[in-house]
Amino acid sequence: STVLVTGESGTGKELISQLVHESSARAAHPFIAVNCGAISESLLESELFGHKRGAFTGAVQERVGLFEAANGGTLLLDEIGDVSPGMQVKLLRVLQEREIRRVGENRSRPVNVRVIAATNRELTDDIAEGRFRMDLYYRLNVVQVHVPALRDRREDILPLARVLLMNIAKRMKRPVTGFTPRAADQMLRYAWPGNVREMENALERAIALGRRNIIGYDDLPEEVRQA
Repeated sequence: STVLVTGESGTGKELISQLVHESSARAAHPFIAVNCGAISESLLESELFGHKRGAFTGAVQERVGLFEAANGGTLLLDEIGDVSPGMQVKLLRVLQEREIRRVGENRSRPVNVRVIAATNRELTDDIAEGRFRMDLYYRLNVVQVHVPALRDRREDILPLARVLLMNIAKRMKRPVTGFTPRAADQMLRYAWPGNVREMENALERAIALGRRNIIGYDDLPEEVRQA
């Protein structure tokens, strides 16, 4: 089924999408993610559907799009709420017909892809204001997974911090093993507006600049210490 993953920026929507893929019968096939908000409409169409040689200026060779590249697997359309109205129509057709048409071609190609869409926007508000198509929303929102903000699941803060600390320390080859009680308590006080992504950056900074094998209160960023 198509899945819609919602939640604030930095909550780990792409990681949740990967877990959905890895837990499914498609796990042996590709998982491909694309940030729709970072690409212009004309380039996004070529990126997703591919293009024929000579289809536009600069198309010097035929190119396979991400829908075809992810065949048999999963395609994550991140920041789906930022897609233009014209591209929304094209995505709706792909979801309905299960086929794509490369830019510059007249024939359609069947694709077997499970789509996961992710957004940090309230799509129902965008529908009410005419920025997002209702029919596309219902095509995407077959199964919805909401990822809560870190401030709404404080029991996860320290377990997540320990996992992130272990991974970062291993990557940076630093023998950092944990937190002092005061540092751990202060991390629980902070609201983490940037969610897991902010925590990861804060811990990387603490490991990079710290002089001990344990993260102390003074190693935390100023905004965390002031919470």
